[in-house]
Amino acid sequence: MKILLVGDVIGNPGRTAFAKYTPEIKKKHGIDLVIVNAENSAGGKGVNRKSADALYRAGADILTTGNHVWDNREVMEIIDDDPYLVRPANYPEGAPGKGFCIYPFRAKNIAVINMSGRAFMPEMDCPFQKIEEVLSEIGDEADIIILDLHAETTSEKMAMGWYLDGRVQVVVGTHTHIQTSDERILPEGTAYITDLGMVGPWNSVLGVRSDIILQKFITCRPVRFELADGPAVYSALIVDIDDKTDMPVAVERILIKE
Repeated sequence: MKILLVGDVIGNPGRTAFAKYTPEIKKKHGIDLVIVNAENSAGGKGVNRKSADALYRAGADILTTGNHVWDNREVMEIIDDDPYLVRPANYPEGAPGKGFCIYPFRAKNIAVINMSGRAFMPEMDCPFQKIEEVLSEIGDEADIIILDLHAETTSEKMAMGWYLDGRVQVVVGTHTHIQTSDERILPEGTAYITDLGMVGPWNSVLGVRSDIILQKFITCRPVRFELADGPAVYSALIVDIDDKTDMPVAVERILIKE
């Protein structure tokens, strides 16, 4: 089976680009499952019913999030009821929503886990300890396990890849909105990339108008973020998993620049 993992979708510009290119990619590459990071899909911060439904209509099957999951208060209306919208599993006990889901596909069960890093990120439970708890909870229920680690530093994401090598099928990083070119299959068989990148305005700073970000850096004063417009970038990774062994056999990075 072929799985398409898509980087952070940024507001309406990102949703528009996702809707434009995802059907083309699915058809061209024979994609079976689409996993998308949606934590910036509603106005650039957070996710709500409108943004989630737009991604589902355009081809998404599972939505992951990250540190901005609570930024749009409307998420509270859907986080407990949407079976395929997940938030970082290492939020403290009692947080709304769930840290993983299990998606049935043909004769397979695919577990998708979301986790947040801790370096330069909000304080969370240790992702390395928490992943052990989640894997134990999943047990034999899943044939294929995928982790979206939403983290700031390349080192933390890379460490998680090595930590889980051979124990899960896929580890991808999200959050920085910049795609890395280190896609690979690790020695014990886990498909890995440090960051998927983003789907959003190409002529921007991480999706935000560059003049606003420049003002912030130059003046060191708060600014109100506004999403950029214009040409889009679409960043993703395709992982090809062998139907017999349930292990990755190939990875292909996708970077479309309008």
